[in-house]
Amino acid sequence: MTSQAITFRPVRSTMRQWLSALMLGGALVLTQTVTAKATPETFAPLAEQISDSVVNITTSTTVAARSGPAPQIPEGSPFEDFFRDFMDRAPGGEGQRPRRSQALGSGFVISEDGFIVTNNHVIEGADEINIEFFNGEELPAEVIGTDPKTDIALLKVDSDAPLQPVPFGNSDEAQVGDWVMAMGNPLGQGFSVSAGIVSARNRALSGTYDDYIQTDAAINRGNSGGPLFNMDGEVVGVNTAILSPNGGSIGIGFAMSSNVVTKVVDQLKEFGETRRGWLGVRIQDVTDDIAESIGLETAEGALVTDVPEGPAMEAGMEAGDVIVSFNGNDIEDTRELVRRVGDAAVGAEVPVTVFREGDEVELTVVLGRREEAEAVPAAMSSDDAEELSETELLGITVAPLTDEMREELGVSNGMDGLAVTEVSEDSDAFEKGIRAGDVITEAGQEKVASASDLEARVEAAQEAGRKSILLLIRRGGEPRFVALPIE
Repeated sequence: MTSQAITFRPVRSTMRQWLSALMLGGALVLTQTVTAKATPETFAPLAEQISDSVVNITTSTTVAARSGPAPQIPEGSPFEDFFRDFMDRAPGGEGQRPRRSQALGSGFVISEDGFIVTNNHVIEGADEINIEFFNGEELPAEVIGTDPKTDIALLKVDSDAPLQPVPFGNSDEAQVGDWVMAMGNPLGQGFSVSAGIVSARNRALSGTYDDYIQTDAAINRGNSGGPLFNMDGEVVGVNTAILSPNGGSIGIGFAMSSNVVTKVVDQLKEFGETRRGWLGVRIQDVTDDIAESIGLETAEGALVTDVPEGPAMEAGMEAGDVIVSFNGNDIEDTRELVRRVGDAAVGAEVPVTVFREGDEVELTVVLGRREEAEAVPAAMSSDDAEELSETELLGITVAPLTDEMREELGVSNGMDGLAVTEVSEDSDAFEKGIRAGDVITEAGQEKVASASDLEARVEAAQEAGRKSILLLIRRGGEPRFVALPIE
């Protein structure tokens, strides 16, 4: 059997490893040689190629004078004129006029007719936006649209001559270890280039749609909104944030992936705003104990905790369903589901597969628009619970809900359930985060209105050989599932 090699330049000798592998167990074995690409001899050609497409951005904002009581100087004091003149000139002093504040950032041209991409936080609240090109030309810009969720903004300038755009690349093809180059306006120093590698992929900071490329290319204040290039001169990310204890680059920078940015830019260009798909569910990740409690083989998918009025309800989705596939794509967790739904077109008919009571159920959902969605709690009605006595079970003391309890605990009028009045601190329930004031509305994916309902569901789970039972709990009106051990 011959050896198979993946070879990059420079080729490094691996003869000793290869011979050792051949001799292992007296048999031939398949080996794979992996070597690294050489460091680019220079980044100069790439920097020259893209320099006319990268811009410096200066924004101006009117800042109102701060109001506040001025020091009281006795009339006739020899210092009266001095203090009056000082306070008129001082920041926030009486008589001070509104002042102008400036901020710096970066951006890049994406079309010959003047569209420019930058970060939303670079231009947010600005009265004036000025674009400076590499050749020194300056042009005013207008805001076409912004998306705070991905921190992307689209600007437009009017130029007499066609501008030089740069293309977007496929950020999914960027691999950890690939060379990248950043260009922008760090600390107001003008056009500046830094180089590094892709340090990590698919980073999430704090946003719902985060998909950041992490890089050690130097990124500082003023680089925000600038491009992160691959070695083909394609934009694979928009430099957005750094992780730093001192405000300067320590080699941990983040650029929003181009495959996220392009979708946002296309919508901003067409509509002046984003139009994301909306499923209309509340969800949480599936843990190992939750998967075991409902008979799901692997802890994957998105567990539906609530289905208010909206597309999912109309399609027949239910609380307790686990979304395992959306539009033909397997769903690993809630983050993936949110991103795929957001990327889908408003009004699209999308196939969704849910795991329900041991079986997979196929649904078709007509997506709404997230930006227009309003959470409307599902209307529920029931008679007041008849049982008023408290019951202790699995370390939890519960009592049927009364109207007074519903108002106090923040649950809908008429909603059935059990109010948790006490939790033993040495119980599994306490360890799982159940606390007094919680409301149990389902057990074993069936509604409960009395302690006897809960006891019956626990007995059924034990008879079925379950190690835990799935409880739907509301706290302050917000739902979440908890898999509570019952052994």
